[in-house]
Amino acid sequence: MDGDALHSIGDLARRTGLTVKTVRFYADRGIVPPTDRSPAGYRRYDTEAVARLELVRTLRELGLDLTTIRKVMDRELSLPEVAAAHAEALTALIGTLRTRRAVLTAVARRGSTPEEMDLMHRLAKLSEDQRRNLMGEFLDAAFGGLDTDTAFTGIMRSMTPELPDDAGTEQVEAWIELAELSQDPDFRAVVRRLAGYHAAMCAQGDPTGPRRNPAATVRDHVAPALAAGIAPASPGADPVVEAVMTRCAHDVGHPDDIDLRRRLLTVLETANDPRRLRYAQLLAVINAWPPPDDPTPAFTWFTEALRARLPGVGAPRPPHLRCSRTGPILD
Repeated sequence: MDGDALHSIGDLARRTGLTVKTVRFYADRGIVPPTDRSPAGYRRYDTEAVARLELVRTLRELGLDLTTIRKVMDRELSLPEVAAAHAEALTALIGTLRTRRAVLTAVARRGSTPEEMDLMHRLAKLSEDQRRNLMGEFLDAAFGGLDTDTAFTGIMRSMTPELPDDAGTEQVEAWIELAELSQDPDFRAVVRRLAGYHAAMCAQGDPTGPRRNPAATVRDHVAPALAAGIAPASPGADPVVEAVMTRCAHDVGHPDDIDLRRRLLTVLETANDPRRLRYAQLLAVINAWPPPDDPTPAFTWFTEALRARLPGVGAPRPPHLRCSRTGPILD
């Protein structure tokens, strides 16, 4: 071979951006052996060795170990197969790092205690099956024993988070907070009460006729009043209240009387719990859904309007749900 086509180890280091020590290290391990030696015994490398060394450097930067690199260079292993295996390993590593970052970010933002950090870390590390079991237990606590085969199937599905395998930091943080919220006994009681109200409404009225959730009825009718700046206690609110109550009375098969208005007031006060909105917001982040509308202004407006028209109604009291063998009973 023409000596002019060969490079010294110093030339090879300069051409590849590596140190002489590193080039010598790869040569000693047979990964990039010298092409020839000079009469004085110095190692010499051809152009192919330059390309080989640059490939070794790239593989090392991608995280491959020296044993695997040597097998790739000696064609004992297929480079595409090795790349696929390492890409899969990196995907898992990225997921782990993303989870760790989400936990640490949440700890820093909340000022969490060591105990809270431990809980967040355990929630973030749950497998898909473990997450499904955790949420299944929460939904069973909320809807178990009710008519879940019909009225609640869609509701339960709409409340189920689906954390993707490639979840971003924001999604992981949202999952941690939603999982914590689902274990809150007070929040569970709120969801259970609302489920009971919905079951009671579905058990009344014409089962074949169109029937809406009263919360949706309130949101639709109150929006124009809010936009117009109508005060809930003013006479201008009377048509809105009457329209909502007429629709609700039709849906539940009950006349628009003080009893029905008190019951609707109780439902709306429960539905207006800020944790319900927070759950919906977190769920939207996890499932990559559009952010939910905030029903708080409409619920607050209508509850104030109802109180102003109900004799003897003071400050709102927490709603209570009793259960009998035949179903929920609203108090």
